[in-house]
Amino acid sequence: MPKTKKNKKSNPNRFRELIYQLFDIFKEEKKFIGITALLFLVAGVIYPFSGVAMWFGFVLAAYSAVSNDSIQTIGTFIASNADRKWYVLWLYIGGIFLLTVTIGWIVNSGDVTYGRLQATDDSGSLAFPQPDEFAFLQIAAPIFLLVLTRLRMPVSTTFLLLSSFAVSPGAVGSVIGKSINAYFMAFALGLIVWLAISRLTAKYFKGKPAQWWVAAQWITSGTLWSVWIMQDAANIAIYLPRTLGTFQFIGFASIVFLGLGLIFYLKGDKIQDIVNEKSEVRDIRSATIIDFVYALILVYKLFISVIPMSTTWVFIGLLGGRELGYRIREKTKSKSKKKRIKQAFAMIGKDLGLATIGLIISVIIATSVNPQFRDQLIQLIE
Repeated sequence: MPKTKKNKKSNPNRFRELIYQLFDIFKEEKKFIGITALLFLVAGVIYPFSGVAMWFGFVLAAYSAVSNDSIQTIGTFIASNADRKWYVLWLYIGGIFLLTVTIGWIVNSGDVTYGRLQATDDSGSLAFPQPDEFAFLQIAAPIFLLVLTRLRMPVSTTFLLLSSFAVSPGAVGSVIGKSINAYFMAFALGLIVWLAISRLTAKYFKGKPAQWWVAAQWITSGTLWSVWIMQDAANIAIYLPRTLGTFQFIGFASIVFLGLGLIFYLKGDKIQDIVNEKSEVRDIRSATIIDFVYALILVYKLFISVIPMSTTWVFIGLLGGRELGYRIREKTKSKSKKKRIKQAFAMIGKDLGLATIGLIISVIIATSVNPQFRDQLIQLIE
């Protein structure tokens, strides 16, 4: 009986603690909550006006997509160059962005997505066409992404933003299939590579790295960033015409360039913690190897097909495989090693779970926005 009384007392205490925690979160994030509420209000007012809604959605997508995906491409770059001025890093990464999209715009006759938004479904129609009129949830999707990013969730911007423009479940299914395949490929490659090299890195990656490692990392990170743009520019440009005129391209490039500056000024913001918690990512040598392997996977997937792919799933797969391989090869006592391996699996499960939440939200948004998508999905389930 005393045990029951103790439980009765503990339940109100737990509830009270939860209320206090929610209050603390609201107090700490009241500015962000206010801004988010204002953005939802603006989206609700302007979404019927397609010309204004197009650019409003694009601006939100440009910042939210890059800030969430920054952990994949420039996260290790930011972590291992924390001692450098933010604007030096910004000008380097921003310059590569401008060069990559300019080349794509010229070579592909106004298409900055390197053909990703030219992908077709089974009927031969565009899988992700630009709508004549925007729905509220299409404009609000980047705001949901901002919230999820603030909560440190590495959700797939590809799923969340592109799904609301998909005309059929088959289009989304192709993206999901390619992304899941890439996740397992990246996980396996990360596990194999770090099983092979983790003992060597632990032995030789000590002290201050040689100067050539700095050059190697900047070149590798720049290459990775350029390839990522070729894959994921579609997530940002989805709101804009599939072929951009000169002034539209200038607006596109300028807005993303300035958004990158804000991200570097904030040092990646809260989403950066997902990278910082992984083993040895602050070491410029480890960061270089991560970026190099990641770039190889993206280059391989880039030339297989023009179907968009979630680079977020590739990245968390690579980091998950790397973390597991690293901890398996650690020289520690048996009990300690088992504990470390369990921690690695918990970290892998957490990242994968958060990414899955983003996938579920994206499908909900897609079914809410597109009646055609919803009807076909229901028929598919039945």
